[in-house]
Amino acid sequence: MPEQETKPAAINAIWLSMILIATLTAAFTGRMDALTKASFDSAKSAVTLAISLIGPMALWLGLMKVAEAGGMLKLIARGLKPLMTRLFPEVPPEHPAMSAMVMNLAANALGLGNAATPMGIKAMQELDTLAAEKGTATNAMCQFLAINTSSVTLLPLGVITVRAAAGAHDPAGILIPSLIATICSTLVAVIAARLLARGPDPSLAGTELPGDGPKTEGTGRGFMVSRAGRLLVAAFALLFCAAMVYRGISAPAPKDFTGLVASVSAWLVPIIICSLLLFGYLRGVKVYETLSEGATEGFTTAIKIIPFMVAIFVAIGMLRASGAIDLAITWLSPLTAKIGMPAEALSMALLRPLSGSGAFGLMSEIVSRNPDSFLSFLVSTMQGSTETTFYVLAVYFGAVGIKKTRHALPAALCADAAGIAASLVVCHIFF
Repeated sequence: MPEQETKPAAINAIWLSMILIATLTAAFTGRMDALTKASFDSAKSAVTLAISLIGPMALWLGLMKVAEAGGMLKLIARGLKPLMTRLFPEVPPEHPAMSAMVMNLAANALGLGNAATPMGIKAMQELDTLAAEKGTATNAMCQFLAINTSSVTLLPLGVITVRAAAGAHDPAGILIPSLIATICSTLVAVIAARLLARGPDPSLAGTELPGDGPKTEGTGRGFMVSRAGRLLVAAFALLFCAAMVYRGISAPAPKDFTGLVASVSAWLVPIIICSLLLFGYLRGVKVYETLSEGATEGFTTAIKIIPFMVAIFVAIGMLRASGAIDLAITWLSPLTAKIGMPAEALSMALLRPLSGSGAFGLMSEIVSRNPDSFLSFLVSTMQGSTETTFYVLAVYFGAVGIKKTRHALPAALCADAAGIAASLVVCHIFF
């Protein structure tokens, strides 16, 4: 046991390797000035991004607190018990972590990134309550992170919008290929996490089920609220339906599928916010005070993840500035050309797990150059069916202070590789 406790986690070796490779490459390519600048700029970018997350994280964790206090999380967990108990057998069926994971996966599937991240962090925090060994990822945490990095996205709206703006003949043509590729990567994520778990979870605590959340006055009274409360809900529902009818009459109908998806997505977030608050109110929850309490936790969490984000962002920034990724592309291009992957698509495949903004920018540039080419179709599908693995790892694990990531990163990288490979195969079939 002492030897096991002192053994460093895999992320230590990977992170250090990224720093060393970047420095050695910059020494040979003469980019030491760029490397130095990238290290400081990346650290600044990490803090800036973390600060920008404070608002959304405070809002959505506050909403989750309202849903938890009203008992919604337990109801969701009961409804999806058959599926979730198979995916996460280590977690008690009605534990708050179950419903938090469901809400995160649903937000990801609908492309609601601003809501998905806080919900994912909430799920990690709930999973951490089951861990006997704090700072060590449990099997459920590794499984959840791997599924997240497989990008379970039903509507890659951002990619479709870029394609539409570039004048692609069929902007939404990547929808089915992306869905097939993301299903493949998710299946690989689940299988890889199970195979790499290597037996029972050593860090799982007892399985006693916590309550539905904080003891908020009125929680558990069901829907017995005042007449004024019922009138408020009825009035809101009536006016909302009237607004939908009015907009349907006065606003022009969407011209294509992209416009339809954009219109639906614009309504989703307000509807979710109102639904969570109304549910809590009808259950007797003090929605304002409870949301404020959850928002305070969101603020604290956003500050807590800054050191982890700085470490990851600096390593990625140095790796890109050194030219190491360009060299890898040069060396690997002859091999990937034999399987039908263009060199620029290889750039996308290598960049996607490291930098979300960098990969999105590269995809946008390729699409704007020739929106109807095979290369454009391929990188769009890759963007819509994969995720920024190292960012997700830093944010989710950083929120609960996980230092020993165990098999989470290898499982996530397996999912990335599967997503890229599936994208290539599917695009050759559909294009």
